[in-house]
Amino acid sequence: MPNTLPSPYPFPPPAHAPEPGQRMLDACFLGPYGENDTLLEKLVVEFLRDHVHWRRNFHPEDPPAIPTSAAQHPEYLALEARMRRELHQLSAALKQSVPFHSPRYIGHMASDLLLPGLAAQILALPYNPNNVSEDAAPITVQLEVLAGLQLARMFGYPSDPSRPDCAFGHLTSGGTLANYQALRMAVALKAFPVALRAAGVPDMGVPGDDWQAFNLAPDAAIALLVRWQDWLATLGEGERRRWRARFQEQRLETLGMFEFFSRHPGLKVPQVLAPVTAHYSWSKGLKMLGLGRAQLRLVATRGMRMDAAALREALEQCERERQPVLMVVAVLGSTEYGTIDPVDAIVQARSDMAARGLGFGIHVDAAWGGYLATLFRNPDGSLRGLDEVRAGYRDFPQPEVHAAFAALAETDSVTVDPHKLGYLPYGTGAFVCRDHRATALMSEQADYVFKQGDRDDYMARYRQLGQFIPEGSKAGAAAAAVYVTHRVLPLDHANFGLMPRQTVLAAEAFQERAQRFADDMRGVVAATVPFPPDSNLVCLALNPHGNRDLANANAFVRRLYDELRCDPQRPLQVKQFFSSITTLQRAMVGEAELHRILDALGIDPATMDEDNDRLVILRHTLMNPHLIDHENGISYIDLYFGYLEALLQGMTSR
Repeated sequence: MPNTLPSPYPFPPPAHAPEPGQRMLDACFLGPYGENDTLLEKLVVEFLRDHVHWRRNFHPEDPPAIPTSAAQHPEYLALEARMRRELHQLSAALKQSVPFHSPRYIGHMASDLLLPGLAAQILALPYNPNNVSEDAAPITVQLEVLAGLQLARMFGYPSDPSRPDCAFGHLTSGGTLANYQALRMAVALKAFPVALRAAGVPDMGVPGDDWQAFNLAPDAAIALLVRWQDWLATLGEGERRRWRARFQEQRLETLGMFEFFSRHPGLKVPQVLAPVTAHYSWSKGLKMLGLGRAQLRLVATRGMRMDAAALREALEQCERERQPVLMVVAVLGSTEYGTIDPVDAIVQARSDMAARGLGFGIHVDAAWGGYLATLFRNPDGSLRGLDEVRAGYRDFPQPEVHAAFAALAETDSVTVDPHKLGYLPYGTGAFVCRDHRATALMSEQADYVFKQGDRDDYMARYRQLGQFIPEGSKAGAAAAAVYVTHRVLPLDHANFGLMPRQTVLAAEAFQERAQRFADDMRGVVAATVPFPPDSNLVCLALNPHGNRDLANANAFVRRLYDELRCDPQRPLQVKQFFSSITTLQRAMVGEAELHRILDALGIDPATMDEDNDRLVILRHTLMNPHLIDHENGISYIDLYFGYLEALLQGMTSR
């Protein structure tokens, strides 16, 4: 007789077979329920024992320095007790941490950690490598350089170290430091031809005046650098030393900003052009380098993507006013909206302006969206066509998004955060440049740490990594995490791309469910997705029915957010879901777009003023690959909207 008792669980049985690749994804994370605890425990114990074995066999003739009887001594036991007490207290306190691992968390850019990276980092930590030099980290320095090449290949940059123009990448504490590195390299390349000209070097194609020298395109500046290095190699040691010193005396890095521009009065301090959606690290970076916040020129957006026409207008104005441009920044996945700038249009603008004598670099801030590039790559590294990619989705990617990713290979440098969509522990940002030869202009010699390597031997050159990076010390364990993860899950659509695929599908499901939510809740609240998502980040704007005032709408959403944010004063388990908020600012969105959104919500634009010029909206980062749980037939997206409906019904009925 069949069992007719009702199920004690609130979820239906599995609806259908798992998605392709789901069984592989099942082994990637510890899991929302800690399902892979045995696997992680086995890995940690196995490699801890292996580490101890390595210690004991370094010089087995040395006797143990800690006697076996020490564990019974009162002082030993007292310290062990204190250590256990403090660790238990820490463990208890950490239980109030934000549950990034759960599909109920859809707030900020954080999620569960990939097991290959987590295990590799734990494995490497006891060795404590310092990736500033191979002397302190003979293995993990190489892994970091190789991880940079893995990322370069994902973006379409040359990744064969035997090529003279091979790319180069290194890890950073995060995207902010990677953006600083991009500024640092761009300034070095921009000023180098001017310094070479001032040094009076023999004819090797140095431009005839300062304006031309300061406006070489990055490729042309790198070609000039190679000619300079080749010419130096033909000289005797003494003459080579004299010419190097003569050049060094003219460098911006030697003189500083004030003296450099005093010696070249025909030049203005260069500007950085970035969309209004750019991360605040660009403002910080320009201040730190001494260029000044005033040199950051923000370009208007259209649909929260950089407006290509507005960029053209700004560049043409710079040309007319003889205002040099250091770089144009494209955002590949804005922090607040996940939108993708038209990288292809920016590349075309650079080509057109270079022909008119205004050269500049292109940097892509892909801290958020960089790993989405795996969706566009075949296992052999080639680019997938638009129709091939779109076959797996309802709307993604729009043709302009595909064109943006296709154009990455033609940019000069990229910031990407493995600790975001790479699902790796924090402290793993990355900077990647398309042609490693430019790093010669950033090198710093320290005789007690670094050795002079052969500039034609790629791996030998970067074994002394500290010469080229901002940090003086850095964790090699993080490099192990990134490298091993990319080996286990190669950066293409058939492997690593399985994870962002799940999250993009979740974003499409979220947008569709948001429309049903808006229809069902009409008469309670007005709801709209202000911008269709380019990636896996979706916003939702809300306004209580009948309200016309912007301030009231914002106060309403902030009260709602009080139920959706982490509150350390309340038990974690009372929270059903976690999301985040952001704002649509008039200066960022533009009048026309903001009026469109306010009109859809029924808010009177006349209620905006100088003190109340932005709309507060909910922001959802859909990183967790288990948001649509095929195994158990659960959609956490449906559960979230059901929870929202209940909250809003309660708020509007008071």
